[in-house]
Amino acid sequence: MDHVDLSRGRRTRAAVTALTTLLMLGACTEVGGAGRPGTGSAAEPATGSAAAAPKARVGESVADFLHRVLPAGAGGTVIAARGGELAHCGGFGTADRASGTPASCRTVYDVMSITKQFTAAAILKLEVMGRLRVSDPVSRFLGPVPEDKRALTIDQLLSHTSGLVESVGDDYEPVSRDGLVRQALASELRSAPGREFHYSNTGYSLLAAIVEEASGEGYEPFLARHLFGPAGMERTGYVLPRWPRDLVAVEYDSEGRSRGRPFDHPWAADGPYWHLRGNGGMLSTAEDMFRWHRALSGDEVLPERARRKLFAPRVRIPELDEAYGYGWVVRETPEGRVVWHNGGNDWSLAYLTRSLRDDVLVYWVSNHAYRDGKWNLEDQAEELTKGIADRVRAEGP
Repeated sequence: MDHVDLSRGRRTRAAVTALTTLLMLGACTEVGGAGRPGTGSAAEPATGSAAAAPKARVGESVADFLHRVLPAGAGGTVIAARGGELAHCGGFGTADRASGTPASCRTVYDVMSITKQFTAAAILKLEVMGRLRVSDPVSRFLGPVPEDKRALTIDQLLSHTSGLVESVGDDYEPVSRDGLVRQALASELRSAPGREFHYSNTGYSLLAAIVEEASGEGYEPFLARHLFGPAGMERTGYVLPRWPRDLVAVEYDSEGRSRGRPFDHPWAADGPYWHLRGNGGMLSTAEDMFRWHRALSGDEVLPERARRKLFAPRVRIPELDEAYGYGWVVRETPEGRVVWHNGGNDWSLAYLTRSLRDDVLVYWVSNHAYRDGKWNLEDQAEELTKGIADRVRAEGP
């Protein structure tokens, strides 16, 4: 993730920081008497300072809250819901400064390490289909493996207890699936399989390779057919949705310089190369992330038994009062279980949080999350997530 995006560069730092702060969703103090937030309309650009920590205001809508706390200049989209009911969806700032395109609910963003939950769901879908078991050794699908990895299982890849390193190469290094598998299997383990939690992007790329081997389909086509299609997520994928270029957000670095769109970096014809595939780089919209939330609340994608496995705590994350499940961070609160994941790179940041008790969703993503001397949305992650959730709950049932 990028909070446990324990991922690359700032991805790793965001992961650790966010893990310690984000999941306040399950223990929010409700704000009474809020009016219904507007849906489908973009929030106005905020003028508040990122350093301010505003107090909750009675009757404040999600849109008004965001207008008050988001720093001027940042760009992105926020969506919030309770159950299947949308409470708020709106953009802030711009998706592309050069063209003046505003961010909106239809803007396509890189969801970064949130991709991992799609990979985990694909593995559980294959288990439901009888194509694999999470207890299977990876050698069943990846061929002969070295002695130190013969005990390595799919379950351990899913829960980051494989002992594999975080990464064996740069996100944009041209490497094939077979090349990634060879490098991963030849790498030195950080710990014996099953022994310790070590966040591994490489492990999730191996899971994507297993999806292909077990299904006989490509990774993205399998997700499109068995996950995204049933969920109604027509605007999620690597290349299959074929979005108009102007719908995809341009990312900006901490000095305000354009870093282009995700696919402007070196990619293969069918998506990112294999150091990124399966662990990050998926593109989606806020509307589709709401559809994903709804699908995970029912049986459209996975039956209840498989969903329980997805959200079950598997291993404690060191130094945090949280656990990792399958592609999700899991936190137990007095009010019930909360699951979340984030994603980040040196330019963008995203958080997806779900309260399983009352089915509240908060998802926000920014294509310009950092600006030297002005703002750092990573530092505001708790404030944003909790503030949005408080106002959604204040609406009542």
